Amino acid sequence: MKTLTCIVIGAGYAGIHAVKEIRKRFKDQVNKHSLRLVLIDKNAFHLRKVLMFRPAVTNEDIRIPLTKLFPDEVELVQAMVLNINAVEKKLVYVNDVGAEHEMNYDMLVVTVGSVIRQPDPDQGGIALTSLESAQKIRSVWLSNLQQAASESNARERERLMHIAIVGAGISGVETAAELAYYARKDGERLGLDPQAIRIELYNAHDRLFLDGPAKVGMKLERLLQDIGIDTLHNKRIIKEEDGVIWLSDGEKRSVGLCIWTLGLLPNPMVHTIGLPVISDGHVRVDVSYRVADMPGVYSIGDCAKIVDPLNGHVDGKTCKEAIPQAARLAKIMLADLEGRQAPVHESYMNLYSIGLGPGKGLTWVNKWGIDFVITGKLSWKIKEYTWDAASMLTT
Repeated sequence: MKTLTCIVIGAGYAGIHAVKEIRKRFKDQVNKHSLRLVLIDKNAFHLRKVLMFRPAVTNEDIRIPLTKLFPDEVELVQAMVLNINAVEKKLVYVNDVGAEHEMNYDMLVVTVGSVIRQPDPDQGGIALTSLESAQKIRSVWLSNLQQAASESNARERERLMHIAIVGAGISGVETAAELAYYARKDGERLGLDPQAIRIELYNAHDRLFLDGPAKVGMKLERLLQDIGIDTLHNKRIIKEEDGVIWLSDGEKRSVGLCIWTLGLLPNPMVHTIGLPVISDGHVRVDVSYRVADMPGVYSIGDCAKIVDPLNGHVDGKTCKEAIPQAARLAKIMLADLEGRQAPVHESYMNLYSIGLGPGKGLTWVNKWGIDFVITGKLSWKIKEYTWDAASMLTT
């Protein structure tokens, strides 16, 4: 019996769940299909990207070693993929010491995810895009507080204690909420009035939470206001320079820290490694996650445009959508291997859970055409469970 090689590229949320589900699905087929399962990622860890704001407010480590998630039965390769040769069914990669190698595959799953959108370098501020940028945000903020504690000039002290967060998607909201909690704790520890710390959330649109009903967006805004965050709608920030943010309408405001949270883009490496890409940068896949014109190659998660064939709904870039995609993918791969009818994509339920700092949150579910909204500690528990389940930390 031939041993089949299945390679998964990318150890984000979609990638680790793809490995988990493929291993589970093929384990029951050991007498029919012997499988070598390989996970390739540039890092030796899974990064909990949805928690990127945590290192900006605490010292929490949001990395999980891949050896902890997959201690056995999965071959882990730390490397960067350079090219996929679909004709010969092999890929070229450079490992962590710079050596170039090739690896043949029978099945290939591309789950390289997304990258965080960045402002132009001359726009100033700090974009929350990486562990390093998160740590820089924390360093700048603590430095500002320490300066404010000894500053005699009232206007300069006010500037140092003013944070502007540009971008009011879920990442921006959650970053603002975590700062509202932890920055005030830090300020109080330094003898400052925590209520003097000013946090503003700049939204380019006319309301929050565009993925759900307006009434839920209004509820979210009220909850943010309750924890001391001012939301400013229809406001576009052009740049930050020398402690001043410039708005598109010509207004200028003094700030101690400007943080950009501008959303996600499909990982541009999908184009460079030779995958078919549509105009918006996503991998072109069919309703069963098969990559166009590349037999044996599949793609799920943020890097692929996945559309429900029944209603045309396009899956978003959230970890809750990656989990059911991965489970369905494993069934599809086995069906394709055995020449059976494969499942097709189905949308996940309309559900969003938003963290609003420790112990607080908002969860919206639309079921049977009815909007259900949960807030407070229960919503926070749902959010924590979602984060942990996405990183395979739940039992």
